Formats: sequence, structure tokens, C-alpha cells
Amino acid sequence: MGTREDITRAVIQGAEAGRRGDDVRTCPHPSDSLLRTAWIKGYARARPVADNE
Repeated sequence: MGTREDITRAVIQGAEAGRRGDDVRTCPHPSDSLLRTAWIKGYARARPVADNE
């Protein structure tokens, strides 16, 4: 588990990746890491899913 700063950094890095249009699979953290969850949270905020209407 990471420190508060590590989690904040992961959220910011995920958001940056989302804004660049990177694939979500480029997350640098292992699947069982809290940092991965934080990274994906930032990614999702920056790159929301479009409605399929």
C-alpha cells in the first residue's frame, strides 16, 4: 500500500494518461495494488465513458 502522496501522484498520473488518450492497460501498477485503483480513478475522471445512445 502506498502513502497518501503516492496515491495522489497515481491519481494525477492516471488523469494525465486519460487526457493523452493512452490505453487504460498502460497503468504501471500491479493489479493487486491500491495505486492501480487510484491511477484508474484518475484515468476515468479524465476520460469518461461516452453514452451509446
